[in-house]
Amino acid sequence: MPKISYKLLITLLFPIIGIFLADQAIKEFFLSKAIEMYGVPQEFLYTHSVDLYETACVNMRLVFNYGVAFSLFSFLEDALKWIQLLLIGGAFIYVLRLGKSCYTIPAGLLIGAGFSNIYDRFIHGGVIDYVYWHCGFNFAIFNFADVIIDIAVVWILLLNLKPRLCK
Repeated sequence: MPKISYKLLITLLFPIIGIFLADQAIKEFFLSKAIEMYGVPQEFLYTHSVDLYETACVNMRLVFNYGVAFSLFSFLEDALKWIQLLLIGGAFIYVLRLGKSCYTIPAGLLIGAGFSNIYDRFIHGGVIDYVYWHCGFNFAIFNFADVIIDIAVVWILLLNLKPRLCK
């Protein structure tokens, strides 16, 4: 087993912690705002969606997603969070063992955002989503972590498709 570099570990941990904290702060803001606006207990929001802000193209609509993208795999219920936790743990170990510093930031973003969504599952039973795009077509409701995951995946794909970017 290769020796794990502390520099690599620290470079990986910074985006993990930063994205996790930022995403959780945003979700807490929307959750608190919904409770304040509608005067309902938090548990009510677990089964109801509420609009917090509306425009012609984007609504801030608080909803709990019990699956993954587009509510897929919601039938897995409680097992989903454990499967996702194993996948995120595997990604963390893989990046450390890979030992390439060019992967630490995008992997850190991916792991931090993924862990934030998994954390929601442990605390609330589902992921807090709040951005509803409906300009021209109805799209999924998503959150900041979902956007960061998409960015990280594209970044990692680029590193794999263009190896010269990763020296």
